Amino acid sequence: MTRITLERLECYLWESANYLRGHIDAGDYKQYIFPLLFLKRLSDVWDEEYTESIENHGEDFDEDHRFFIPKGCHWKDIREITTNIGQKIQNAMQEIEKNNPRKLFGIFGDAQWTNKERLPDKLLSNLIEHFSTEILSTKNIPDDELGNAYEFLIKKFADDSGHTAQEFYSNRTLVKLMAEVLVAEPGDSIYDPTCGTGGMLLTTATHLKEKGTEYRSLKLFGQEINLITSSIARMNMFMHGIEDFEIIRGNTLDNPAFIENDKLKQFDIVLANPPYSIKRWNRQKWENDPYKRNMWGTPPQGCADYAFIQHIVASMNSTGKAAILLPHGVLFRDSELHLRKKMIESDIVECVLGLGPNLFYNSPMEACVLFLNKNKEVSRKGKILFINAVNEIRKEKTMSYLEPYHRQKINSAFREFSDIDRFSKCVSIAEVSEKNWTLSLPFYVRAENDITLTESRDINELLSSFNQQISISQNRFDRIVSRLKEYGIHEE
Repeated sequence: MTRITLERLECYLWESANYLRGHIDAGDYKQYIFPLLFLKRLSDVWDEEYTESIENHGEDFDEDHRFFIPKGCHWKDIREITTNIGQKIQNAMQEIEKNNPRKLFGIFGDAQWTNKERLPDKLLSNLIEHFSTEILSTKNIPDDELGNAYEFLIKKFADDSGHTAQEFYSNRTLVKLMAEVLVAEPGDSIYDPTCGTGGMLLTTATHLKEKGTEYRSLKLFGQEINLITSSIARMNMFMHGIEDFEIIRGNTLDNPAFIENDKLKQFDIVLANPPYSIKRWNRQKWENDPYKRNMWGTPPQGCADYAFIQHIVASMNSTGKAAILLPHGVLFRDSELHLRKKMIESDIVECVLGLGPNLFYNSPMEACVLFLNKNKEVSRKGKILFINAVNEIRKEKTMSYLEPYHRQKINSAFREFSDIDRFSKCVSIAEVSEKNWTLSLPFYVRAENDITLTESRDINELLSSFNQQISISQNRFDRIVSRLKEYGIHEE
């Protein structure tokens, strides 16, 4: 059997979406393509295990299979059906879930496979035949390779779906930086309270693997509010060959999933990219939180960022570390001053990292990463490191990425924990208090391209440049209007 190249595999996966175009919105591709892909993988791996059992023992045993596929629920059984294909798919997925309750319960999501207006038999038949053109066994495609291709498909769907991309997919180069800074150790427990498709958890594991360190002993935990996204996260783990994980669907703020002895379960490392500044959350319930997560107080209704931060702090064990991707507003908003003050006074903030623009899908915004540590080194106690990495990006069309040398520069600054001209500065908590508890980066360290009035341009030169750009824009607009009038099109 010929091994499938990564390029061929990526084309094979992405072409599956072509069958859905015109029938289903791009944002909904994931709820159909990912479950089918996972079902195909399960079936092909089952066949592979069956063949090995026959060759080694002369017969097949249930315990020789990672997952049990009931009679009539194999991919081949679905392929034989020509009518009511959606019903057959749905029944097969439900039966597989029932027969593998510990690992696969609910993993296929709740897509409406029986809706023939959206998924006529012809469309499903073509899609089944497309997936049938490749054999997705582990010998043909090892877990790592299929997992990487799966990540590729997640990114492509994020690109295609636009408005849902940020919650569905985090920029992996940024996630890798967060994992590199936190440095997980074999056996650590890793938690993501808003895990999306599981990228942060996976990146922590693959980072250890790339270093040649034991990674399968990591214990991965995640919670995700969206049903199909949480299902994809679980599939993503299996596709990467990781089985020691627990991902639960649910609202982290309202109903945290990981509880031990009526208290929040605590972890060695927490990584998170919480939804930014959500307004619709149960603030009243938070005021009387049974898990004592409101140790600093209750955030304003208009933004729940500090609710997520406090949840994360409560989920860190006594030596726990965390990296949280957040909007810059958490660093300076007056409405959260009382919360920010208590956070800083607790001496849990180790580093504030400012990031460049366009690291997020469909958004030019700049964000920051808060690195927290409940067990700071003695030399770092009472201090916060500010790193202004706004220029440490590679721009590509509408997206930006962190190259290895960008990550290395940031990581090196974090390790040194000292002043680097126009890049990093170590500041005492006392100095932060003098600035009214703001963590806004320009108060402490300016990037190389920041313009100040004491540098090469004075205020008049800046105003002149601004007015010149306005004039150029107006002239271009006038020319466009003139050309439109030539074609009989007039400005309304």
